[in-house]
Amino acid sequence: MKHSSTPPVFDSPVLASATKKAYWRLVPLVMLMFVVNYIDRVNIGFAKDALEADSGIGAGAYGLGAGLFFITYAIFEVPSNILLERYGAKFWLTRIMISWGLVSALMMFAHNETIFYVLRLALGAAEAGFFAGVIFFFTQWFPNAVRGRANAALYSASALAAVIAGPLSGALLSMDDTLGLHGWQWMFLIEGLAAIIIGCVVWTLLVSQPSEAKWLTQEEKTALIDQLAAEEAERAAAKEDKAPSRWSMLRDPQMLLFCLIYFAAQLAQYAVTFWLPDFVRDVGGLSDFMIGLISVIPFAVAFFAILAAGYISDRTGLRRTVLASGFLLAAIGLTTAALTSPVLSVVMLIVATVGFKVAASSFYVIPQQYLVGALVAPGIALINSIGNLGGFVAPTLLGQVEERTGSVDGGLLIVAGVCVLALLGCAATKYRSGAAALPHEEPGLQTVGSPQDRPGT
Repeated sequence: MKHSSTPPVFDSPVLASATKKAYWRLVPLVMLMFVVNYIDRVNIGFAKDALEADSGIGAGAYGLGAGLFFITYAIFEVPSNILLERYGAKFWLTRIMISWGLVSALMMFAHNETIFYVLRLALGAAEAGFFAGVIFFFTQWFPNAVRGRANAALYSASALAAVIAGPLSGALLSMDDTLGLHGWQWMFLIEGLAAIIIGCVVWTLLVSQPSEAKWLTQEEKTALIDQLAAEEAERAAAKEDKAPSRWSMLRDPQMLLFCLIYFAAQLAQYAVTFWLPDFVRDVGGLSDFMIGLISVIPFAVAFFAILAAGYISDRTGLRRTVLASGFLLAAIGLTTAALTSPVLSVVMLIVATVGFKVAASSFYVIPQQYLVGALVAPGIALINSIGNLGGFVAPTLLGQVEERTGSVDGGLLIVAGVCVLALLGCAATKYRSGAAALPHEEPGLQTVGSPQDRPGT
């Protein structure tokens, strides 16, 4: 098999052509969706000081409100993904985008703590199922040998969104008193409307599954469908390491481990994301626009790290090693940031951001290769919903620590400790590498099928 920065060329030219077309037709569109999604999820971090000044929302209330999003997100995640499986990605992802765009725009009316809490809960319910739905959507389109890069491209969009969100949110926050609205109101309104508009575009361009793609020839559709079916059959044939039923998933040690690992990645991500502007502000003498501009640097660096990690993961098959390296960097960066000066803290948060972004982007290819058949959609949703509770714990924890001590340093050290636990847990993860069409395998992993059955070996 030849390797490139885009999907690999399989032994079958038809399959290679189908995969390449699918990648370039779908991945950029999904990346655009995720950029808008991420901006609407994290713009609350840039509005923190303005909300405190205009609405009287203190650090503790801000942290709780920022985290409440993830409670309803977790509650509705699994039902949302089951509905996506029933109605198709095109309809359900479009519905999610338009819904969250509407609620995000309504955040302009968050004039007190109660409205702030209600809207954050509503935003979580509206957005539930989006990310897990996209991960499931990728299993319907991309063979295992390509999926690491597809997942990495998705996560790189979150880094790209952070690069855009900083200057954009900073500029919108500067629109105070324009038409009688505060800058933070303009920020929520404009960024929410963008999601609604792009949701309408998604309805015209997204295709739920290969059989519906008009831009694939019949031969390409058959080759891609057959490859995906063959990989699914290999996973299902692994009787001795069978995936759990829908009702017993939480009793499966691997599923619990997946949830813990993803929780750690999300905990680190939102600990940094929601408080990064404050760390930059502590440097002193910076305008809102400059704070937003500097805040993008960690995510700009992470963008390239994510793409490199995805390529290395697919090229070498060292899924667990790449995942563990991300947690190692996150733990080092968070610990050092908590113990040093403001300037050095910002530098070390770059290291931490690279770490948790690499960990998060490298993670899902493992459960994608572990879950089987009808368990894929609810299994991914379950991991995502429980893991995303890290997004509730992180701002709540750091908000309370800041309110009581005047600093979030103690909270960062706790998050770093959780990343160390996740690092240790990486060694215990399991996945079916035989269906992955990988040139190398990590020792100790179960292999299904023989090497000659795998493309490119």
